[in-house]
Amino acid sequence: MKANKLKIDRLVTERLILIPYTIDLCRNILNSDYRDLEILNLKKGKNWPDADVLDTLPRIINNLKKVECPTGYESWMIIKKDTSEVIGDLGFKGFNNEEENIDLGYGIIKEERRKGYAEEAVNKIIKWAFTNEIIKEITANCLTENVSSINLLNKFNFRQIKTEDDLIYWNLVNPNN
Repeated sequence: MKANKLKIDRLVTERLILIPYTIDLCRNILNSDYRDLEILNLKKGKNWPDADVLDTLPRIINNLKKVECPTGYESWMIIKKDTSEVIGDLGFKGFNNEEENIDLGYGIIKEERRKGYAEEAVNKIIKWAFTNEIIKEITANCLTENVSSINLLNKFNFRQIKTEDDLIYWNLVNPNN
């Protein structure tokens, strides 16, 4: 099975807007060029992009290069609806055709953590991903000392698969399959 072209340009929650990254957007952010954000009527959140985002953008570009066009199973920007500020990202590392799964990752800038944004964004992206019958499961991993991520994954009923070195590996089976 193959992931199809993304048919929407955003997902919206009570307080957030999720917009998929494009290769051009990622490249421009890496070059400190934020005109794409201005065109989308978005603003940089305080200290965004942080070191984690800048470290992740090349991997996002790599994942986007593997598909003909965005499928939604790549990465999305997290934007505060009331201020139009980009405060983080979440998404997947692409659709794993063999396993019929996607691997979840997320990050919120330090200034916006502990406000429920990650939970709200993760909830929306899981519900969206599970509307597609090709997704059998969502996987994730986090550091053993990352209590916030452990609590968040537990909240969404992810199951711990194994712990290896300093990482915990998780999965969540699509209830619609």
